[in-house]
Amino acid sequence: MYAVVETGGKQYRVVVGEQLRVEKLAGMAGEIIDLPRVLAVIEGEDVKIGNPLLEGASVKAEVMAHGRDKKIRIFKMKRRKKYRRTQGHRQAYTQLKVTEISA
Repeated sequence: MYAVVETGGKQYRVVVGEQLRVEKLAGMAGEIIDLPRVLAVIEGEDVKIGNPLLEGASVKAEVMAHGRDKKIRIFKMKRRKKYRRTQGHRQAYTQLKVTEISA
């Protein structure tokens, strides 16, 4: 059994017991949070697809940790104009462990 959920503007395929990184969510480490935006639930041959969301379905996940990704460098340059700008960005994330999928 697996589900397709939407969080942080992205879609994820989740299975019970799986860990995944999503955009930062509110909640302390160890808390159970609910991911209510379920797009589809698939269990063997039984496929339930929402339009766009599946009514009454939810995915529960435990917050494992919060963190920040590796730094990416943004470099802008205009040739022959002596214009150079360097900037960095570290994206915040939340590590989740899926505990329950209910349709």
